[in-house]
Parts: sequence; structure tokens; C-alpha cells
Amino acid sequence: MAGTGRGERPDLAPYAARSAQSRGRAHEEPFKDDRPAFERDRDRIIHCEAFRKLEYKTQVFLNHEGDYYRTRLTHSLEVAQISRGLARRLGLNEELAEALALAHDLGHTPFGHTGEEVLHRLASDEGGFEHNLQGLRVVTRLEERYPGFPGLNLTWEVREGIVKHASSWDRPLTEGLDEYELPLQPTLEAQLIDLADEIAYNNHDIDDGLEAGYITLDELDGVEVWRETRARVRRKFPGISGRREIYQTISHLIGRMMSDVVEATTRELTEAGVETLDDVRRAGRRLVVRSPEMERRNRELKEFLYQRLYRHPKVEAMRVKAERFLTELFHAYVDNRGLLSRVDQERAEREGLKRVVCDRIAGMTDRSCLEEYRRLFDPFQKV
Repeated sequence: MAGTGRGERPDLAPYAARSAQSRGRAHEEPFKDDRPAFERDRDRIIHCEAFRKLEYKTQVFLNHEGDYYRTRLTHSLEVAQISRGLARRLGLNEELAEALALAHDLGHTPFGHTGEEVLHRLASDEGGFEHNLQGLRVVTRLEERYPGFPGLNLTWEVREGIVKHASSWDRPLTEGLDEYELPLQPTLEAQLIDLADEIAYNNHDIDDGLEAGYITLDELDGVEVWRETRARVRRKFPGISGRREIYQTISHLIGRMMSDVVEATTRELTEAGVETLDDVRRAGRRLVVRSPEMERRNRELKEFLYQRLYRHPKVEAMRVKAERFLTELFHAYVDNRGLLSRVDQERAEREGLKRVVCDRIAGMTDRSCLEEYRRLFDPFQKV
């Protein structure tokens, strides 16, 4: 069930993941063509319901605040672009990297990380909530597209990458996941998603924050990596200003960060003596890395964004609102099972009520969550 290698790049590095060597899928199924396994996974993710819903899930700014701002969908596409670029330059499997990039936010709630924090708190007595584990539930249980089995029936490597995705926002997963060999490192394609994700959201949150007026160019000039990159752009394009200058600075900054990852990772692989995928798994540490200097500069940028953007009073105000919406919806479903569909009530008997309520709320978009809140709590809203 691993799939063929036909159509896969012939010049992959010896430690890259290959479709023909995949550990396969959980369910046997007949295929209509002979696409490489990771290419098939990418296509299944793009066509699933959870992926489409990312269009109306918050990145930082709510969808109704303006058409310019990123959503989970546009963010996922940007992560996929960066991931493919890194994978190609490192000789890794682009289709696997792209599939993982497109899948990495499938388990996210409405209203960004606030939604995850609220559901984790409210369901803490039934295992809490973690968006990577929820992403695994989406692709293994909740999507209903194929006859004979639930989920998308993705390869083991993609499922492993979803489980082992780690960013500064994530909580480590441990329980019930022995199948994914948690003590071992994932593929390099999975490892690079962590840094591609951060490169994307740091740089594009700068763009969105400037557009919203929540941060300014003068403030950003206090951040070393931004100030240096902006100066490079000005030397390269004398007289540049306005939106062109911002766009070019962000573009060059992404390029600098990507080049740094490629150079630092290449050195790391050489120093670790990595020759095979098994070497990668048993390395005992992540091998896709930044240089120490870029790591320092990136921390400064992240701290700036945390203090000036993510904790801006207007962003905080929306966080407070979202916490109220989600908390009241959660309690309404838990206290009144009749609000759930018959299918969900049956699932609650098997899997636990709070787990099913988490599935329901996490599957909402910002918009549908607000509509459901009005339907349940606005006395003048039709039900």
C-alpha cells in the first residue's frame, strides 16, 4: 500500500522520504491512478472540508475586520510555499512537505489560539484539547469522504508529521500515540514545517499589523533583523517607499530566513553524519535548524510581535469576546445534549460528551460560531 515512486523526483537526497518506501495507510483501498503516495495525500487534504473551512478561521485578525488580512487558509498556503522551497533546496520530498504544510492547521479552532486555550480549559477533565491531536482526529476520523473507512486514510508519514508538529504555541502530545514512535524524530520534511510555519506567520503578521496600524515602521526599526533587511532593500532600490518598501522588506526577510535554514541544516546534517532516513529518526534532536545568530534575531522579532501586536488592546478585546462566545457555546452543548445532532449524541456515548463538543466547536469557522451564538442566545434570532 506504499504506492509507487513514479512521478517522484529522481534526485532526492538519500535521507529524504520516498512514497515507495512509505509505511502505508491504515485501510486498504483501490486507487484510480498511480500517483505517488505523498502527492495523493496532498490532494486529499486540499479537497477535504476542514481545509476549505480554514478560509474563515482567524490567523490574528478576524475575517470581518477586512479583506486584506491573513486567514488560516492563506497562512497554510504561504507555509506550503516556503516548505516547498526549503525542501527543494535541501533535496527533500516536496510533495510530503507540501502535504504537511497544508495539513498543519486542520485541527485549529475558530478565533485562533484563544479558541484552543478555551477548549483545552473546558475539556481538561476529558483530556483537554490540542490542535495537532485534533488535526489527527480530522484526518483519521471526522472527515467523511471515502467508502469503507472514516477520515482521509493518509500515509503514516503524514499522520506522524501532524502529530509531531511543534511550534512555540503547541503542547507536547504523549498519550495514545504509541503508533507514531514519539521518542524518534520525524522525517526532515516534517521537521522543516516547524520553521516554515514560524517564518510565514512572523513575517506576514508584520504585514497585517502594519496594515491595521497596530504597529509602525518606526517601532519595527527597533528590531535588528527588520532594520538590517530594510536597509538592504533601500540600498538595492534607491527611493523605494510605502507599500513597495514594506513588501520588498518582508520578501527579502523571508528569503534571508530561508537561506539561513538551508545553510544551517546542511551543516547540521553533515556534522551529524546523516546518510539515511533512519539516521534522521535516531538523531535524538531536530536537524532542520537556524543558525545561532538567526535564532537570536528571530527571538527578538517574536518578542516584539508578542508585545506590540498579539497583546495590542484591540486584539485583546477580540480575545475576550471570543472567550465568552466559545465558553457559553461549550456549556450550552454540554448542558443540553438535545442541541447536538443524533449522530453526535451517539458519538458522545462512545467517545465522551466533551470530546464530541470539542469536535463540533473546533469544526466551526469564526462566522459560523458567531451565527450559532446568536441563534442560541439572541431571543430575536430565528432558530
